[in-house]
Amino acid sequence: MTIKKALIPAAGLGTRFLPATKSMPKEMLPIIDTPVIQYVVEEAIASGIEDIIIITGRGKRAIEDYFDDSPELEMHLAKKNQTDMLKLVRDISSLVDIHYIRQKEPNGLGDAVLRAENHIGNEPFAVLLGDDIIVNDKPCTAQLIENFEKYGRSTIAVEEVPYEKLSSYGIIKGKPLDDSLYVLEDIMEKPSPEDAPSNIGAIGRYVFTPEIFDCIKEAGTGVGSEIQLTDGIRVLNRSQMIYACRFKGKRFDTGDRLGYVKSIIDFALQNENLRDDVLECLREILAVEKVPAEMKE
Repeated sequence: MTIKKALIPAAGLGTRFLPATKSMPKEMLPIIDTPVIQYVVEEAIASGIEDIIIITGRGKRAIEDYFDDSPELEMHLAKKNQTDMLKLVRDISSLVDIHYIRQKEPNGLGDAVLRAENHIGNEPFAVLLGDDIIVNDKPCTAQLIENFEKYGRSTIAVEEVPYEKLSSYGIIKGKPLDDSLYVLEDIMEKPSPEDAPSNIGAIGRYVFTPEIFDCIKEAGTGVGSEIQLTDGIRVLNRSQMIYACRFKGKRFDTGDRLGYVKSIIDFALQNENLRDDVLECLREILAVEKVPAEMKE
């Protein structure tokens, strides 16, 4: 089965970035000049996805506007003969077919996935969380799709998680098949570090068979009295083998403040027009930071 549909949940409140996210969706926070969600959409497209569903919520209209046509801006750029910028703006609105479904209130990632059930139908599909950027020559989602096409089973992306952050992830227990692939034995949503079955956590990329919808419903509410996708995965794992893939690539968790700052610095250093100036700025900052330590000596 070929996967052509993808779901991007983007209905969260973004409380870690208040007060900015009081009026701006966290998925629209810019990495220099490009919002996070554009990187996610571009990964889906590069993975062969032709149909994207974005789950939004109240206050997320900016996402729809961003991927829509902008006649006034295009007219202004055309009059100013700013052809490069005009092409950039038009390219954004013609990336791929994007549909929007509203989650009326934040009720967990599992509930956000359920909102797309009628649109997905009886097809396998990908899920890409809207605040994870993953950089690699072969997109992370494409890696999961490749595994799905090989085995015909749902596949989740995983990576090693620091001990102090285990309670922020769905942590797996898995049987290794090779260096990068596990057969899922169990998954726990946000366990305490002492109870975690491993240090391997699920991150924001999944490929599912459509049976996941019934499994999420069967699982009901979980941690935080919300409908958790992790609980649906546990139910699905009872009847179908699920794979966990240690993806290749560099991940930026832009939903975390430190992760967001790291992503901006890293992307700036990859930009040939910014690299030298940013390096000089960092050197100046580090030089100033070293002075107090030297004075103490």
